[in-house]
Amino acid sequence: MPDLAWLKKVRPQKLPFRRHVTRAAVALVQRDDPGQEALLFIQRARREGDPWSGDMAFPGGRLQASDTSSRDTAMRETREETGLDLYAGGRYQARLSDLLTRHHSRWRPMVVTPHVFRWQGDAALTLNHEARSGVWIPLDYLSDPVNHSTLPVNTPLGTLTFPCCRYQDYCIWGLSYSMMQEWLALAG
Repeated sequence: MPDLAWLKKVRPQKLPFRRHVTRAAVALVQRDDPGQEALLFIQRARREGDPWSGDMAFPGGRLQASDTSSRDTAMRETREETGLDLYAGGRYQARLSDLLTRHHSRWRPMVVTPHVFRWQGDAALTLNHEARSGVWIPLDYLSDPVNHSTLPVNTPLGTLTFPCCRYQDYCIWGLSYSMMQEWLALAG
């Protein structure tokens, strides 16, 4: 696994302007798979106009007025998208660094805050319309450099190459890859 200590120096945990832009939160849900640790990923449902349609992600979404915090948002969205009730069966582990991205359909900035939980319940998922599939991927697999490669992505700027991790027919890249890497560096 690459040394990401430099990342903590250049990426603040809390972006100072986060309260002035749209905010979202996600949950990195970790559990003890029989004999090994695993991390939950969902494959986003395919939707017209969604640039990340079908991509691998962590459960999450935008903060709503009824949410008490970004952690509450991550917990609520996880329950809605996967059926895992982090309020009842999750143990809070950590808050990772804020990440800057954009809205799906606009070029307006959005800050995403990742929260890590240890799941202590059944691993069965009840996916809603926002998730196409869900998969628990072993942390040993995710942290092995052999399973990491690159993904070429066509953009208005030309073809850009991003780091990724491939598991079965899934490809984890972008913000999800960045969040996963930060958690693996902190956890291991």
